Amino acid sequence: MVTSEPNPLHPSDGVLASIQEIVGPKGWIDDPADLEPYLVEERGLYHGNCIAVVRPGTTEELAAVVRVCADAGVAVVPQGGNTGLVGGGVPEGGIVLSMSRMNRVRAIDPVNRTITLEAGVILADVQKAAEEAGALFPLSLGAEGSCRIGGNLATNAGGMTVVRYGNARDMVLGLEVVLPDGRIWDGLKGLRKNNTGYDLKQLFLGSEGTLGIITAAVLKLYPPPRVAETALIAVPSVQAALDLFNRTNEQAGDTLTAFEFMARIGIDFAVKHVPDIVDPLTERYPYYALIKLTSTQANAPLKDTLEEILADAFEEGLVEDAVIAASESQGEALWRIRESIPEAQKPEGGSIKNDISVPLSCVPDFIERATAAVEQAMPGIRVVPFGHFGDGNIHFNLSQPIGADRQAFLAEWERFDRMVADIATDLGGSFSAEHGIGQLKTVDMDRYKSDVEIDLMRSLKRALDPKNIMNPGKVVRS
Repeated sequence: MVTSEPNPLHPSDGVLASIQEIVGPKGWIDDPADLEPYLVEERGLYHGNCIAVVRPGTTEELAAVVRVCADAGVAVVPQGGNTGLVGGGVPEGGIVLSMSRMNRVRAIDPVNRTITLEAGVILADVQKAAEEAGALFPLSLGAEGSCRIGGNLATNAGGMTVVRYGNARDMVLGLEVVLPDGRIWDGLKGLRKNNTGYDLKQLFLGSEGTLGIITAAVLKLYPPPRVAETALIAVPSVQAALDLFNRTNEQAGDTLTAFEFMARIGIDFAVKHVPDIVDPLTERYPYYALIKLTSTQANAPLKDTLEEILADAFEEGLVEDAVIAASESQGEALWRIRESIPEAQKPEGGSIKNDISVPLSCVPDFIERATAAVEQAMPGIRVVPFGHFGDGNIHFNLSQPIGADRQAFLAEWERFDRMVADIATDLGGSFSAEHGIGQLKTVDMDRYKSDVEIDLMRSLKRALDPKNIMNPGKVVRS
């Protein structure tokens, strides 16, 4: 079993002094008011505690801090932008290792199409650095203005463009990682072929800081799109959305970059609560698809392709109405509707979040079954499904009944989480598609993962982190 000791909440003054000496005054925070932002997470479900927030400026400083903590048995909780949604970055004692000062772009190789950078670079800044080099880094999330690339990799973030470019792990060629004993593994190779044994980087991608701390990465860059078309499309049913996706995938091929799905209630919330959000269609429809086509060819006839797809779909009854963005700014306005839905749910009261995936063919069945189940369990509950339809990832969010008590509703989180996860799992899906496990879903790990899977994960944890100092209590429980 993975030991949970010692991980003292209050290490000796000598240990703290050693860490302070390594990082200096710029790298040390222990004032209670200044610590507070590092102790809570986006949804407000968890509030932690720690001795201090340590902000190393280099990989060598970070490794030295980890060596001190390893010797003393002090828990280390890595934290990027603290935008996670499952409590993975919330500390319970020990220190928080913030990556905010390790924010340098080390190199860009435009010929090899790679960018090498530190884990603390904000995702939007990665995109900007790629753009300035005449390239594209396609990972795109609603929190890209504050989340950091190390956290994106440690959680294997997905986002809007998975259907074309894959998850975060698909964009990584090499990593630099500080191990739980303070050693540095330098795997910063920009190679697309490297068949020399175990692919060690895959151990740390998606491990949420429980096996080591990602300090830098070599990421793939892509040719930038030279033309793009965006359309918001009203569809009569979830099955129609699936049929439209299949038609678009067949006719548009690899120009299909994103295919998002929204129910009407999500648009209602966005229009009601988010400034400058306007419904671009005059009528109301039950469901919507948001499609983006892109091409690196300046003369690619994407608009013609999109219009042809929609014309055929209208004739077959798959589409009820549509608007194609006439400019880049109009396209961005359409995307803001989709990106605003999570924020727009907050004024509506408590929201129980479910991040699941199922085989694409099962998405209509999942939404129908899960909606019926939760509505039967709580009359008046408001189902807000949306997500990255093209890869089967649906955010099946549940807003409280109108007039209900928020805390009483949120107290039902575990019951509804299990209800939804049971249905997703029964359809061959996953109870966590892109948010990760953190501490919120460790119970689900025990319930839905096989004994063999859990044993393998615990064996890895024991082998790499025998003192259990790396983000203890997250992902896999002892």
